[in-house]
Amino acid sequence: MRQTRSIRESDFGDGACNMAVDSAIALAVGAGRQPPTLRTYGWDPFCLSLGYGQRAREADTEALRRRGWDLLRRPSGGKAILHGDELTYSLCLPLDHPLASGDIIESYRRLSAGLLRALEILGLPATANPVHDSALNQPAGPVCFLQPSHYEILVDGRKLIGSAQLRQKGVMLQHGAIPISGDIARICEVLSFASAAERAAQQQRARQRALTLAQALGREPSWSEVASALEAGFSDAFGLDLQAGPLSADEAADAEALARDRFGNPEWTGKR
Repeated sequence: MRQTRSIRESDFGDGACNMAVDSAIALAVGAGRQPPTLRTYGWDPFCLSLGYGQRAREADTEALRRRGWDLLRRPSGGKAILHGDELTYSLCLPLDHPLASGDIIESYRRLSAGLLRALEILGLPATANPVHDSALNQPAGPVCFLQPSHYEILVDGRKLIGSAQLRQKGVMLQHGAIPISGDIARICEVLSFASAAERAAQQQRARQRALTLAQALGREPSWSEVASALEAGFSDAFGLDLQAGPLSADEAADAEALARDRFGNPEWTGKR
């Protein structure tokens, strides 16, 4: 079995700290200073994260301010995600790891097996399939969970898990968001739309296109239950020997600097 570090953070952090820790882990794994790492965490307060290439003007900063919610720009791609009543995972692998081999679509397909196994442990059958190119070329709106992507995790045809991937400096970093409860359409309250009618249409589409674990299961699982299922799912599917371990001193120092200079910096968030 391949040894993999497991970091479970049940004390939730703010947006800048969460992205900074993931990036610090990726730097360490890419440099060979740390083993492959699976991290599970949550968010306090809620946070709207923009994909790396997304326009900052798509966020309604005044609406975010009124609610006391954070705003940041992820290092990975994709569209906006509202992180709140969810479990977020990150998986950092060196690029020569078998699970990272091939192109991004191939690794999405391979890693989806761990996510599907986690949902099976929770008692939930799900699917992950490729998407026809014509669907991928449809006009893109601002909401991640409304964009089709290869091997996204579906329950009864509705998206449950959204993932995004980044590859650089010898490492693959994959993020994934698993909504546990709440209104999947709340994200539309903190995005900019041309009209109230357009916002309402996007809210309706979000509720039709996506769902939460609580909706899918008919009960609300705890964050810890979902974290345990995810760890077991990756271990079962890939034969990983998960060993709990903390951040190293170097990773903690890198994370502090990244939170200050990048992810907590308005210039970084508004760079596009």
